[in-house]
Amino acid sequence: MSLRQEEPIMHRAGTGDFSRPMSEDEAEDLLRCICFKTGPPRTLGVEVEWLVHDREKPGEPVARDRLRSAFDDIRALPLTSVLTFEPGGQLELSSRPAASLMECIDSTAADLDAVRTALRPAGLALNGMGLDPWHPPRRILREPRYDAMERCLDRSGPYGRSMMCSSASVQVSLDAGEEEPGPLGHGRRWRLAHLLGAVLLAAFANSPMIAGRPTGWRSTRQAVWNVLDPVRPMAPLPEAEPRAAWAAHALDAPVMCVRMPEGACPLPEGLTFRGWLRSGGPRPATSEDLRYHLTTLFPPVRPRGHLELRMIDAQPGENGWMVPLAVSAALFDDPEAAETVYRSLKPLAEAMGAGAAPRNALWVAAARHGLAEEELRSAAVTCFAAALEALGRLGASTVVRDEVARFNERHVLRGRCPADDLIATVVKEPGT
Repeated sequence: MSLRQEEPIMHRAGTGDFSRPMSEDEAEDLLRCICFKTGPPRTLGVEVEWLVHDREKPGEPVARDRLRSAFDDIRALPLTSVLTFEPGGQLELSSRPAASLMECIDSTAADLDAVRTALRPAGLALNGMGLDPWHPPRRILREPRYDAMERCLDRSGPYGRSMMCSSASVQVSLDAGEEEPGPLGHGRRWRLAHLLGAVLLAAFANSPMIAGRPTGWRSTRQAVWNVLDPVRPMAPLPEAEPRAAWAAHALDAPVMCVRMPEGACPLPEGLTFRGWLRSGGPRPATSEDLRYHLTTLFPPVRPRGHLELRMIDAQPGENGWMVPLAVSAALFDDPEAAETVYRSLKPLAEAMGAGAAPRNALWVAAARHGLAEEELRSAAVTCFAAALEALGRLGASTVVRDEVARFNERHVLRGRCPADDLIATVVKEPGT
């Protein structure tokens, strides 16, 4: 469950019912209905993105034809996950909705094993880094959606191309939660996501370099998101009622493009979806347009019926991706852990200062300093202790619990994150 079953429809250029316009009231109602679907948390999902590098010389660029040939072989694999490729040639596996943590991990791990085996004859490997530390952004995939995205994001500088072509993440998808208040209520989980999200960002930061040089950020990937666009990477203020806050945020966000049967239509800069609904041009907006518009918003926590946690950098090693998935599932879906962590993280709200994630003081500190920031380190220690206790109750295997424990001992308890290891490794091997 990346819980993205609807997304292939959204990605097709020129689709949508252009004949039935929708009103502003209908748009608000639709947003409230589709973005927070409540009920007891029962399912879980993950999207794992990877950079694809030469196995022996990851610092050397891989020829486009070599990548395309290898990707053709992977497309032929009988995978359980949904396989997609990002604009720069990053490979992504999106799990199907899973009824348990171990179901999600086991199915995704099996698919990753198959993909790695298919890449081996081509001399290629999956590399878990939040941002490519060697290569400049390079478009491999040409699709109308990404052409429009590139044009739009270029208005704010070069960072959109880095996001599109050079970044990779572990995205965890969790049910929105119950309608009623309490540890598993959707309002509590929404607020917890924006507090815990900063801790997850700091603990799993793994993108400290660009062009072989340290940037001064533990998560340069998040720093890139922060300057991507004035509105798209922003979250609404988490204290507000979630449905109303997200509906207003989405409607007041700029439209990236208007899809026409003959292709995307250029737009005046700053045209919001609400403005499009009110003006009716260049053609009336439909519900399909609204669904597409939601895929062009990139907040660190994105409500899509479920909650999509988007702040976690891709992780090193074959099993590194399991750790943020397991920790997130434990802290959100185990009621005891959720209550413990929410109470312990509430003081962090004072450190967030004015403004929304990811540009408030807490999130910027998490991206820049990782767990070297004392408040974040202390919070991470509490969170990992609660997660390790909860994983047994969730039926996590010994392998998964051992992976989380090793990460805790190597990084969290020492105030470190994977970015610290990556800096040392890359600097020692500049020609690899």
